[in-house]
Amino acid sequence: MIVLGLETSCDDTGVAVFDTARGLRAHQLYSQSRMHAEYGGVVPELASRDHIRKLLPLVREVLADADIGFRDLQGVAYTTGPGLAGALLVGTAIGRSLAYAWGIPAVGVHHMEGHLLAPMLEPDPPAFPFLALLVSGGHTLLADVQGIGRYQILGESIDDAVGEAFDKTAKLLGLGYPGGPAIAQAAGHGTAGRFRFPRPMTDRPGLDFSFSGLKTAVLTAAQSRVLDAHTIGDIALAFQEAAVETLVIKCDRALQQTGHARLVVAGGVGANQLLRAQLRHLGAKLSVRVHYPRPEFCTDNGAMIAYAGAVRLQAGQFEALRFGARPRWSLTELTTL
Repeated sequence: MIVLGLETSCDDTGVAVFDTARGLRAHQLYSQSRMHAEYGGVVPELASRDHIRKLLPLVREVLADADIGFRDLQGVAYTTGPGLAGALLVGTAIGRSLAYAWGIPAVGVHHMEGHLLAPMLEPDPPAFPFLALLVSGGHTLLADVQGIGRYQILGESIDDAVGEAFDKTAKLLGLGYPGGPAIAQAAGHGTAGRFRFPRPMTDRPGLDFSFSGLKTAVLTAAQSRVLDAHTIGDIALAFQEAAVETLVIKCDRALQQTGHARLVVAGGVGANQLLRAQLRHLGAKLSVRVHYPRPEFCTDNGAMIAYAGAVRLQAGQFEALRFGARPRWSLTELTTL
């Protein structure tokens, strides 16, 4: 089955073609980060309008890259939620309309299921069951994954997502947007030991996360000092260490609780090199295999939506002749395959 995938949940416009017989045929991603950097974060209305401008030209490019025409497609998948309502509606409306015009089935995909299944695009994909750490700008959660649609949430953030904490800390330090790469770059010039920030909710049982207190600690440190290049680097380093160690501690607990031998890390923060190094060390200690999507598929992308959609379309799932967005949508509400 050859499926076109569309991703428009936030500020990245992603399009891909996935072939269940031949794998990923082509993909393109347009990032709006330069536009939103001027405002220090994503402006939803601007994001929606830019998706409208970019989506159809990207569809044409991807079909050309895949060396196919629309008559070769057998399904369309698009992100239905969670995400920004306006951005989701753009992808959903265009995806459902294309499927109707082409006379092929369409399916709405859960954005976080797309991230969770992104490692399946790699040459050595993880087998079920596994523990998943999903870390992005809007989500931080640990899930026990038994199969497609069989997700148990073990813990999640009670306030800011870790990616959001990276973005807000970068803005506070004047490092720009997106925050993840900016913090990592500044941390590379920092001196260890000058600052130490809290590892929130690691001093009590459980697998939930909280990053608002860490963000407040950074704010307090920054307000009481002159933010020269050295101080910015030292604060960025200490923040990154605290955020990463918090994630690793909770992964350690979850792996020992579930007994899983595989850990999948997905979402934009999964590209952080310090996090990868520390999880690699944890995996060696616990004899656990750690899986990641390639860096370009850690952030939002059309390939993961095309893959997740293909799996569900092959199983006979499809949408009626209607469309809608679900800005809030729990993984536990998905249909089990």
